[in-house]
Amino acid sequence: MLHAWLSSWASIYANSPSVRTALGFAHVGGLVASAGPALVMDRAILRAVRAGSTARGGHLAELEATHPIILGGLAVVLMSGLLLMAADIDTFLQSVTFWIKMTLVALLLVNGWRLRRLGRDTTSHEAGLRALGRAAMASLVLWTLTTLAGAALPNV
Repeated sequence: MLHAWLSSWASIYANSPSVRTALGFAHVGGLVASAGPALVMDRAILRAVRAGSTARGGHLAELEATHPIILGGLAVVLMSGLLLMAADIDTFLQSVTFWIKMTLVALLLVNGWRLRRLGRDTTSHEAGLRALGRAAMASLVLWTLTTLAGAALPNV
């Protein structure tokens, strides 16, 4: 049953420029919708870590408010990514670049969970703020590397 669905989906995807365009747009649009706010928040966190205690509260509250936007964009990226993978599953499953990207996505999700937890738990203690800053820096690097791997994927 799964094999039949994958074959049907691959045929639909291969023979419909509008489906390929819509799915590609959903993937890139979801990336923009999630990565954009995430990168802005990562920079805000790094500023908050260096700022005085009066400025920190606003930055940390904004982190919590931005989280649903980031998750919504990521949901679109994950759903469209699964459909993109299903369109040529044999190629993707054999691609080292694909597995590097999936590892980076997993690390990004784990780090995002850690960032949110640290943002909730951190008020003013310096060790927590330093950990939050490290998680924000890791987020910046992971978003960049994941996007690079995604750009490389169709070309390898």
